[in-house]
Amino acid sequence: MPPAGIIVGLGNPGPKYRFTRHNFGFLVIEALVDAQRPPGCDATPAKAKPGQYAMWSFRPDTGKDQWLAAMPLSFMNRSGEAIAPIIKYFRIAPEKVLVVHDELDLPLGRLKMKFSGGAAGHNGVSSMALHMGTKDFYRLKLGVGRPQGMDGASWVLAGFPAKDAPLVEQVVASAVRAVEIFTDLGPEAAMQEINGLDLAENTDEAPGA
Repeated sequence: MPPAGIIVGLGNPGPKYRFTRHNFGFLVIEALVDAQRPPGCDATPAKAKPGQYAMWSFRPDTGKDQWLAAMPLSFMNRSGEAIAPIIKYFRIAPEKVLVVHDELDLPLGRLKMKFSGGAAGHNGVSSMALHMGTKDFYRLKLGVGRPQGMDGASWVLAGFPAKDAPLVEQVVASAVRAVEIFTDLGPEAAMQEINGLDLAENTDEAPGA
């Protein structure tokens, strides 16, 4: 049976970039796969293409449909080049594609899911739209905030400061929950769950660099 859809986490490959802001999408995919590992769950490595992507198959709690989770390993600005062939091969409808990525226009602690629209300067999202041939796919945006005294590219390629680690963990956990709702109950339910949520409100100190 072909997969019902695909969850794509954006980032850059290699240990140098692993905990940078630009790799928020990778952190969510890794956590999603780990969450599916207990007995009774199913997260197994799928056929991967070295240097292009890593991919797993998993089933939501309902167990009805199989989904794919993938990370492009071709660097951010070539994300679509790596992932679009998977989408085309399995004939996955664009509305069954969810791309998880960092977002400068949201502060750390905020998540937002939306359908379609522009890339807002995000090279990974632009590449996905280009190689898919459409902007009409879902995005799960994870806020990283806009920098002060630093350009956006340098900001997203820098690591999260230690003081933000607990909040980053909360965001990743909430993003995994949003993905699970998306695959289980659909996008509307996922958007109701996380749009407007501000995890930073529950911290004693505002996130900083």
